Amino acid sequence: MIRVYAHANGRTSPADRVDPAWLAPASGVLVWVDLTNPSPEEGRQILTGLFHFHELAVEDALSDLEYPKVESYGDYLYLILHRIDFDAPEHRFRTHDVDFFLGANYLVSIHTGDSRSIEQIANVCTRNSLALGEGCAALLHRIVDSMVDNYRPEIEELSDRLDALEERVFAGAGANLAKDILDFKKDVASLRRVVQPQRDVVGRLARREFDLIDEQVAYRFRDVYDHLVRLADESMFFQDRITSLLDANLAIVSNQLNTIMKILTVIATVFMPLTFITGLYGMNVDLPHFGLGGEAMFWVLMGIMIGVVIIMLVYFRRRGWI
Repeated sequence: MIRVYAHANGRTSPADRVDPAWLAPASGVLVWVDLTNPSPEEGRQILTGLFHFHELAVEDALSDLEYPKVESYGDYLYLILHRIDFDAPEHRFRTHDVDFFLGANYLVSIHTGDSRSIEQIANVCTRNSLALGEGCAALLHRIVDSMVDNYRPEIEELSDRLDALEERVFAGAGANLAKDILDFKKDVASLRRVVQPQRDVVGRLARREFDLIDEQVAYRFRDVYDHLVRLADESMFFQDRITSLLDANLAIVSNQLNTIMKILTVIATVFMPLTFITGLYGMNVDLPHFGLGGEAMFWVLMGIMIGVVIIMLVYFRRRGWI
């Protein structure tokens, strides 16, 4: 799907196509072209045939997944940023890259699937001409700022899951705790892979490394950069917490195993002399009965075995083994 918005004479309106004359810097028209799920042929027709972007940038823009970055191609910038959506049924992050081509009087965005941020800004453009009228760099900031704002619910979702995992670990509940912890660690790693490079990209925009970003827009990107710094810090904090939680779970499981092995060892040790006595008097040989009959000898042996058990348990108790 292709959406085109053109701003001219103080008004922003949708358009069904891009007039090549609009792309001239002196045209006085600001253009935003949004491509959703473009086919390779459709994407090349617009990006290469109409805008004449570099073939390497076009190839990256039409690929499935690339890392966040910003590159200058002279009179335009090429950016790759990421949006994230938490897939609750599968308990993992879905990472989607959003590509931008920023020129003096145009902005081209390419993305797969539905983007909440772009839909929100598109609705703003139809209601408020100032959104695109401020300039294409300011429009890029609006989209990026909305993308970063949408990170917050995902971070809160992670925090809630981590709190629930901690409660399960210290309660000793759940047979698949190790798997759940490792799945969570994978989610945090995915978050860090997205947030940290994106922080660096926005930081370059905030430092005015590129002429297309004026001072006022750079100030706005500094605010977005601060948000990303906090998100990066939180992702590192999550990483430390989940590592500690994994260690705690392993320690608890190890202690439980030691307790079980201690109990089984005590039981086996207690039965060793009992097995010896019953095995000795169960042999088909004549053994001394000390003048006692069969029934009397049975109760004597039972008393001896009970006494041995009591003595061993008292000894184990005093040594702190049970």
